[in-house]
Amino acid sequence: MIAAYTQDLKHKKDELAIQYLPAVKAMAFRLKERLPSSVDYMDLSAIGTEELIKLARKYDEKLNDSFWGYAKKRVYGAMLDYLRSLDILSRSSRKLIKAIDYAVEDYRAIHDEEPSDEQLAEILNESVEKIHEARIASSIYTVMPLQDQLQAGDEGLALANIEKDELINVIKTVLGQYSEREQLIIQFYYFEELSLKEISDVLNITESRISQIHKSVIHKIRESVGA
Repeated sequence: MIAAYTQDLKHKKDELAIQYLPAVKAMAFRLKERLPSSVDYMDLSAIGTEELIKLARKYDEKLNDSFWGYAKKRVYGAMLDYLRSLDILSRSSRKLIKAIDYAVEDYRAIHDEEPSDEQLAEILNESVEKIHEARIASSIYTVMPLQDQLQAGDEGLALANIEKDELINVIKTVLGQYSEREQLIIQFYYFEELSLKEISDVLNITESRISQIHKSVIHKIRESVGA
């Protein structure tokens, strides 16, 4: 009797997971839209589905009114954890990403255009292959929560040691230096989770310019807290 009840309960929990599979697939698709082609949609979807099933089997409706409200953040978090686990997001590649960002900013200020991988390789004395891999990693890293990006690398320790309220005030101050349109880019990217192409279509700004503004905001926030 107990075994039958347990099996029936497990079956109902799995049915609960199946009910929300389309939502997980949609979440994986939306995340994939913001990532380079090297990241497979099927991998993201599989990671999300596995987490959904685990959560459904642990779910207690007495403690949580809405299953998807309980599971959504955790499923998305599992997908981000998968991205964090990729080798290209290593500590050394993050340092190179940062060097590339500064080099691109300097080059753009002089030439009013973004440098090619070959030009960056020459500027930074790195191979073109390493530059290319780092720029792919950069594309992946920009979908991470703002806190992750701010605390990347050794300098991130300065950010880890400040109070959350203080960091929020720093972010507000930095964003205040940008136009309303530029602030919308950050809002659309982090809070509405739009892709660069979607933001470009809405605001009629090139994807390259959107990426530049996004990276500029991250740099200024880090500099404002001495990172």
